[in-house]
Amino acid sequence: MTSMPVAQRLGSHIKRAEQALNAAKNTALRPSGLTVPQFGALLFLAENPGISAAALARACGVTPPTMNTVLKNLQERGLIERTPHEWHRNILETRLTAEGEKILAEADARAIRVERGLAEAFTAEERETLVSLLGRCAAFLESAEPS
Repeated sequence: MTSMPVAQRLGSHIKRAEQALNAAKNTALRPSGLTVPQFGALLFLAENPGISAAALARACGVTPPTMNTVLKNLQERGLIERTPHEWHRNILETRLTAEGEKILAEADARAIRVERGLAEAFTAEERETLVSLLGRCAAFLESAEPS
């Protein structure tokens, strides 16, 4: 078996950064009563009103059952509404309510502070490079054949 030290594994560094970002966002979102997955769903819904739960799950990178739980919780809080599609009655369209828009605006202001703080840790050139490198990581991993 070929072994590689954890410190040399890119995946461990990417995961650590993702976990730290999620922890910072969870803390920032706590006053709004939202989790990071709920916030992500609201963000995508704001940009894509009427999106189906399946499409929203894909956009947020979670499984459909996970997204259904997120949407159920958001609906119980009155932050979203789900109505049957005009032509496809078995598809529910999901939209933000006025309260959902208000909570999203408050939460997004807090999340943006986290993102801006992170961005300020890098020069403009470093940010461009980081975005490019992460894009290359994603492109490779999305196209990679399982071995």
